[in-house]
Amino acid sequence: MTSEEKKVILASSAGTIFEWYDFYLYGSLAAIIGAQFFTSFPEATRNVFALLAFAAGFIVRPFGALVFGAMGDLIGRKYTFLATILIMGFSTFLVGLLPGYASWGVAAPIILIVLRMAQGLALGGEYGGAAVYVAEHAPANQRGYFTSFIQTTATLGLLLSLVVILLVQGYVNGNWEPTPVLDAAGAAVLNADGTPKMIKAFDLWGWRIPFLGSIFLLAISLYIRLQMNESPAFKKMKEEGAQSKAPLKEAFGTWKNGKIALIALLGLTAGQAVVWYSGQFYALFFIQNVIKVDSFSANVFVAWSLILGTGGFIFFGSLSDRIGRKPIILGGCLLAAITYFPVFHALTKTANPALYAAQQTPVVVTTDLSTCSFQFNPTGTAKFTSPCDIAKATLAKSSVNYTTVAGTPSSGAEIKIGDTVIPSYDAAALSGTDLTTAKSTFEKAVAEALKAAGYPLTAESNLTVAKANHFFDIFTGQKLAIVVILTYLILLVTMVYGPIAAMLVELFPTRIRYSGLSLPYHIGNGWFGGLLPATAFAISAQSGNIYAGLWYAIIVAACTVVIGTIFVPNGTHKKDIFAD
Repeated sequence: MTSEEKKVILASSAGTIFEWYDFYLYGSLAAIIGAQFFTSFPEATRNVFALLAFAAGFIVRPFGALVFGAMGDLIGRKYTFLATILIMGFSTFLVGLLPGYASWGVAAPIILIVLRMAQGLALGGEYGGAAVYVAEHAPANQRGYFTSFIQTTATLGLLLSLVVILLVQGYVNGNWEPTPVLDAAGAAVLNADGTPKMIKAFDLWGWRIPFLGSIFLLAISLYIRLQMNESPAFKKMKEEGAQSKAPLKEAFGTWKNGKIALIALLGLTAGQAVVWYSGQFYALFFIQNVIKVDSFSANVFVAWSLILGTGGFIFFGSLSDRIGRKPIILGGCLLAAITYFPVFHALTKTANPALYAAQQTPVVVTTDLSTCSFQFNPTGTAKFTSPCDIAKATLAKSSVNYTTVAGTPSSGAEIKIGDTVIPSYDAAALSGTDLTTAKSTFEKAVAEALKAAGYPLTAESNLTVAKANHFFDIFTGQKLAIVVILTYLILLVTMVYGPIAAMLVELFPTRIRYSGLSLPYHIGNGWFGGLLPATAFAISAQSGNIYAGLWYAIIVAACTVVIGTIFVPNGTHKKDIFAD
């Protein structure tokens, strides 16, 4: 690389890393933030709603792609970069200032989702500009290698957010004592084993610090962006008067270009997206909320896998300059579809052997199936009060694999754990003291039966679950095995994501390139990928199998392999991107 080429990549990548850092802070802290902003909702759906607030930033990303993509094709890449970083930076800073539900009521979660949407709009315009800017500076035979540095920014932004969280979490929790959790009446909330439920200082207020600190990253990013020059390809096109006067209409209003966007979405980015989010975000969510590894340890393991696997972006980007983009991207999707089930099984067995062993005990819910609801409650308005819903929600909280069979028990539903049968209760038919007593009796009976079956009910009583005491505490067989499994998932991410920027740039002509590639990329990653954690969690909770949610990623990845094999063109790495 020449010094000018290095400057282009550094300027584009550094600003984009900070923008991804801002965006992914929420994803890394989704469960903690959910407890602060969604306390009025049923506990069984709090994680789903928190993840949907995370996904709100993804849902609007395609709209950001349309707005800023058109801006980038009309007025240039540099000024679009400045607009996106300002919106992202201030939205992130305001999340750190926003009072919780206890202070502002329902306004708090609504404002939170609005700020997430603003972040999504900004990111919708960011990626396409960075990919186009670098590709238009790169030598023809090194576009995959040059743009692969942009591909590292998402992972490096996530890694930066995890490192900052770990440092702040360690400092805050090390210097402030945990606080008892109180219910609406001011009484202490108890765990299933009768001990007081405590909330750590970081979970209570320390999580705000990484958001507030983003204002300093915004200042650095603005400085970097102001040093950038406009893309030479854009300047040349502007001087020649060859700009598109209506880039959105030209990119998507004709079948000639519209079909390219459709092929890019279904044959490339949809599969790439589900592999990307399964390997990083859903893996982190799965470790914390399903396998029951504490959040600090989970972040340590994922951070190490990112450190070890991130070089794969550069490797596969460079490899795609020699053998093409298509076989690498589709190969990663195929490997993911084939291996996800055994890999996530191995992750559970390695990280929490006691939980994995306990899941071999048959657990059956017998009930009138017509009384069972689909326990996906994004608005928090549904009331899960039937005996069936109560039984299934109680088991889901303990990561129990169970089956549901038709029957008509006198209680409406009953749970059989090993040889123990526990009748459920109908919350809609009870109130006051009767409801409190029924709930307490039921939860205690379930907890005792699960404990007898080997289920670890609290982290303190489970000596087999993996735990890292500090960032470098990974050098045991169990912890290294977890890092290896997670690194494999990251390498699949690098296969599908490393070459994708160059591939998308090569599919679209220069005059509509920013708009053309941004929309399919952000529909794929914003909708197919961003909604994956919430969708997978809901599927698993409904089916009674903690692995069932993986079917979403597997089916989408497999469809992309088929569609991409048939319709995505070969040999784009040899294309002259300035000839059209």
